Amino acid sequence: MVDARALPRMLDELVWTLRRQGLVVAPPQVTDLERAVAALGWDDPYALREATAAVVAQRPLDAPRIHAAFASFFARDAPSLGLWARLQAQGFTKDELEALRSLLDAVGASDLDTGDAPSRFRALLDGGAEIDRLLHLASIRRELADLRSSLQVGFFTQRVAQSLGLYEARERLSSLRQSLRGALGDRGDALADALTRELDGAADTMRAHVQRALRRPEDEADKQGRVRKRDEVPFTALDDRELMEVCAAVRSFVDRLRGAARVRTRRARQGRIDPGQTLRALTRTGGVPFKPVRRRRRRDKPRLILLCDVSDSVRAASRFMLELVHAAHDLFDRTRSFVFVSEIGETTALFERERGAVALAAAYGGEIIPVTDNSNYGRVLRAFESRYLSPVDRRTTVVILGDGRTNYHEASEHVVARIRDRARAVYWFCSEPRAAWSSGDSAMRLYAPNCTDVLEVTTARELREAARALVARR
Repeated sequence: MVDARALPRMLDELVWTLRRQGLVVAPPQVTDLERAVAALGWDDPYALREATAAVVAQRPLDAPRIHAAFASFFARDAPSLGLWARLQAQGFTKDELEALRSLLDAVGASDLDTGDAPSRFRALLDGGAEIDRLLHLASIRRELADLRSSLQVGFFTQRVAQSLGLYEARERLSSLRQSLRGALGDRGDALADALTRELDGAADTMRAHVQRALRRPEDEADKQGRVRKRDEVPFTALDDRELMEVCAAVRSFVDRLRGAARVRTRRARQGRIDPGQTLRALTRTGGVPFKPVRRRRRRDKPRLILLCDVSDSVRAASRFMLELVHAAHDLFDRTRSFVFVSEIGETTALFERERGAVALAAAYGGEIIPVTDNSNYGRVLRAFESRYLSPVDRRTTVVILGDGRTNYHEASEHVVARIRDRARAVYWFCSEPRAAWSSGDSAMRLYAPNCTDVLEVTTARELREAARALVARR
């Protein structure tokens, strides 16, 4: 078992090992990790890794980074025990290390007027988390701001080394060598050589940090390129990993829509300043006190009705469409939502009562209507007309999300026309490209003329554009 005095350092080293892998570890998470280590100890790396994943991981893609961090942390050459433990492992005795400690304390006491030079000298010798802290200083980030090419790595490594005092540390170590030789003889030279190797390791760490800083913009650009590429891939062509990534991107976009809607609502509630009314009111009081008169815009509250196909034929796209349906309850003041296959069922109360994945799983998993039947758009449209058409008026926007494939049942496109005649607008978000609207059992060629507009939503980009268009038209 590791000495209890080394446990805080080991935890600190683990945190910085995770951060070096690009993971975000906030101070509250460090506290949770400390509790996990206290409960599990260091003897079972697998259990500790899983506990760390539960605390740190924010998405499934973080798991490989956590595994890599633990592989590095528990490697034999990991500097998790600090300088003194490493020197002791090289065969230096306790008395020799005490002599070194005394000399380092003397160096620090004699150089107090040089600012933090002694502390940086010890940090460079110590390595691990200590040098990581130095490398993440704002001054070092500014040093690396102009790094553009792999040909510049050596130059910028020298700049970082100069900023962190590596060259001064080597000069300080030369002076310390003389003191160690006087105190310990040949063993003093051996100890100085070991400290030289520690500084060489610090230089290697600086170079690795510069190389990571160079790769980071490239990785970010590659990531953005992959995201843009996935945005253009049809939902049906995404694999499971890509589906999760696109779903996260769609969810992030939906959250931004919610935030923008809240800002608009707050501004509408306050009203805009009316310059004319404000000046007229100020003439009565001479401008003291200055009190602006606001002009509130009166608008009829829009209504929204959404019908979302959740059949197997649109399974790849319906999960994203349901994200949009769920968000609509926050984006619009009065929203009613329905899911359908061959039957139609209302999900308004479900989406207003439940949040997030719970509501989506219930709507998508068959708790509202049977989802294993074949689609029957004509039957669904007629059922909607007979049960739910009466509240539809000129303030109501109706949105139908589906592929329009009827399995050769009656299309009932005339029902869509009657809904459009009553509503403010009828939009159809079709999960198939326009080229497929005349193939097989697709009835989109019949539905499209009876809609206000038909938008293709075969990719994440098209879904975002359709959502923006819908929000803008409310």
